[in-house]
Amino acid sequence: MPEIKKVSNYRWTVCALIFFATTINYLDRQVIGILKPLLESDLNIGEIQYANIVTIFQLFYGFSMLLAGRLIDKFGTKIGYGISVLLWSIAAMGHSLAKGVIGFGFWRALLGISESGNFPAAIKTIAEWFPKKERALATGIFNSGTNVGAIVAPIAVPAIVIAWGWQAAFIITGAIGFIWIILWFIFYELPEKQRKLSATELEFIKSDLDEKNESEKPIPWLKLLKFRQTWLFFIGKAMTDPIWWFYLFWIPGWLSTVRGAGLDIKSFGLPLVVIYTSTTVGSIGGGWISSYMIKKGISPFNARKYTMLIFALLVIPVFFAQSEGVSTWGAVALISLAASSHQAWSANIFTTVSDAFPKRAISSVTGIGGMAGAVSGAFVSIFAGHILDFFKKAGHVETGYTIMFTIAACAYILAWIIMNVFAPKVKKVVID
Repeated sequence: MPEIKKVSNYRWTVCALIFFATTINYLDRQVIGILKPLLESDLNIGEIQYANIVTIFQLFYGFSMLLAGRLIDKFGTKIGYGISVLLWSIAAMGHSLAKGVIGFGFWRALLGISESGNFPAAIKTIAEWFPKKERALATGIFNSGTNVGAIVAPIAVPAIVIAWGWQAAFIITGAIGFIWIILWFIFYELPEKQRKLSATELEFIKSDLDEKNESEKPIPWLKLLKFRQTWLFFIGKAMTDPIWWFYLFWIPGWLSTVRGAGLDIKSFGLPLVVIYTSTTVGSIGGGWISSYMIKKGISPFNARKYTMLIFALLVIPVFFAQSEGVSTWGAVALISLAASSHQAWSANIFTTVSDAFPKRAISSVTGIGGMAGAVSGAFVSIFAGHILDFFKKAGHVETGYTIMFTIAACAYILAWIIMNVFAPKVKKVVID
């Protein structure tokens, strides 16, 4: 009787590590959004000042993604990811020292620089550990960490603030990163060097014929910018990432000032938990749908395209979130659907990079697209801050949110149309 080889699942342990890192990443960046009403009352930080703090983070985060992606492609995921988490944990804790806009701006800048390494490192790690047919699902799972971080924040931060003050919220959440660093260096290694990996699983990981024997030589940025596939990712991220930033940084303020008769920091946690719990379903479900399509014989590029269209359409109803007659929980349901659809979209657009490019270019291209999304998000943050400040002073802040929800409703379907007109047939990039 032939011997049956035991197939391990160590790649999912790696995915769990990335999920944990991404959870910490979003927990650290979300703290300031939860504290927005408190910072306004205690430190006199208004809409425009808050928008400036958010914008500083986004600009430094965006431009740093170019360098972070490049460095991770050069030095590898193990070292690059570990250094990134170490630095952003220090920066997150440093927020506790801030006394006003300038202090928060300084620490947000450092947080943006250091957090920029997360997604380039994560996407590259997924490409190293998973074949194409599993990448969207694995990406959806680790990307759901963004939602879990956003769920944990409204539960944990108010409790910490009540017990020890807002400074402790930054210190405690920032310190969690040091736990991850220890786990990362204990459990992570490249598949070829991981002794706990079975030969059968390694063969499965390396099963994509078009990725065997790839060169490891870095590819110059200018060369990457010559490919439509790079610009496809750039356009998609630039048009849709700002909407996620809006949900992340302004929905707590919307709950506080527009809905629920002025909910305070102790009261709006449940709606946020509902919103971000639903996004976990979208992130994993979006990855599963395209992976299922591939198993049924649809090409990876078409599977991503069809899945992204489905969720672009599901975003549109968020237009009614600020409509008269829609209750607070009705609006929360619409935002939940839209935010969940964003995460499904995100799981697939990230995977288009590893579908199209060799592994040596994945972090660099992810960095280029991430930069586009963050910088675009910075301009939307400036716009949101000024438009909300204008209508708040006029006594109609809800009108400002109506404008923002309208933009959110249209962004994804418009991005999908432009992407498919720009590059209707996408192929694997061949680089000499």
